Amino acid sequence: MRLEVQVNGGPVARDIEPQELLLDFLRDQLGLTGAKRSCDVQACGACTVLVDGRPVSSCCFLAADAEGREVLTVEGLAERTGFERLEDAFTRHAALQCGFCTPGMLLTVDALLKTGELTSAEEVKRSLAGNLCRCTGYRGILEAVCELAGVTT
Repeated sequence: MRLEVQVNGGPVARDIEPQELLLDFLRDQLGLTGAKRSCDVQACGACTVLVDGRPVSSCCFLAADAEGREVLTVEGLAERTGFERLEDAFTRHAALQCGFCTPGMLLTVDALLKTGELTSAEEVKRSLAGNLCRCTGYRGILEAVCELAGVTT
């Protein structure tokens, strides 16, 4: 089947298999490797991308369901105005180590900041519960996101 989708602000048209996952489409067909395969059950957040501005687990999201929609990967996020603010906060607070979870974490944080719903440290913790990190212990992530959201830890 033919898929026509916007990826990182540009049109993409490719032939796909009906059962092809968005994660595989992005990585294998487009070479966008920021989203990572990890749990394959929507539990870790490593494969997170934004579809129409909302975080989705691309490991369980059919590419065909992205038809006519806007997909944003970390590669596209890094090209947008304001990314430096995210990058700076995560760097200063040591909110990244190995980097495996970082793309999904950054995309989720970007989407959450746009909603204005991050009004407390507890809300930040709750909102990031679907993004697992095995390296940092979360303190730096919490501090970075709270700073970005303008709330105290």
